[in-house]
Amino acid sequence: MSPGLKGHAAMLSFSALVAGSFSLGSMAANEIPPAALNAARFALAAIIIGAAMLATGSARRTALQAPWRYPLLGGLFAVYFVLMFEGLKTAPPVSAAAVFTLTPVLSGLAGWLLLRQVTTPRMALALAIGAAGALWVIFRADPGALLAFEVGRGEVIYFFGCVSHAIYTPMVRKLNRGEPALVFTFGMLVAGTVLLTLYGWRDIRATDWAALPGIVWITLVYIAVFASSATFVLLQFAAMRLPSAKVMAYTYLTPSWVIGWEVALGNAMPRALVLGGVVLTIVALAMLLRDDGVRA
Repeated sequence: MSPGLKGHAAMLSFSALVAGSFSLGSMAANEIPPAALNAARFALAAIIIGAAMLATGSARRTALQAPWRYPLLGGLFAVYFVLMFEGLKTAPPVSAAAVFTLTPVLSGLAGWLLLRQVTTPRMALALAIGAAGALWVIFRADPGALLAFEVGRGEVIYFFGCVSHAIYTPMVRKLNRGEPALVFTFGMLVAGTVLLTLYGWRDIRATDWAALPGIVWITLVYIAVFASSATFVLLQFAAMRLPSAKVMAYTYLTPSWVIGWEVALGNAMPRALVLGGVVLTIVALAMLLRDDGVRA
């Protein structure tokens, strides 16, 4: 399998795993402060990735060079996750997932600014189609709400988190100096844990951890193991093999995966008109994944 195909396979797995954090996160978001939840999430994920790094013998002293890289990357991802859970307090999971699909446009712009990655006309068209589909879902298939720009507070908060996520993707490629994905991810997670602990120390101390409902612990384990440890490595792996816009193109699958999660959890399906926006995001994904000679 070519490096490019390996990158695509990694991002397909990424999209499936990350979708669960929207449905579970919306159920837990109002039960615990976002900073406290994500500090625990980063710490648990760091332990898991650290153990995997030691087990595979991939640790290298060269990874300690330029340690400032890890707080920068960890800070970007910490901002993303805190704002995600803050947004999920009010934003429906499918709507939040639609906001997430705006990241390819943002990531394509960041990729050009940081790496001079070129977006072809067809890729630009695909990004526009995907963004249109995302907006259709975000505004709940209501043209009046779209024209009046009536968007929920949760969606606005989460959008700024997605800006941070979009910058993170090309920054991985720019700052990586040949470190394996596990090593680079571990450094980012440790730095993120420190930053989140400092930022959310008051919330961490104020949280009655023993009295938290079961859904919080289920969500914490899922996002630490599957939506953090696994997806961080997959994203790092793919970002080294694909252009930033194509890496984030897989976010277009997220609303579809989230709808599946919502149905599995016994929640209602979005109305048919909203599903039209989801279809547009899938069309955009298919266009972006065609081999168009974009420079990696």
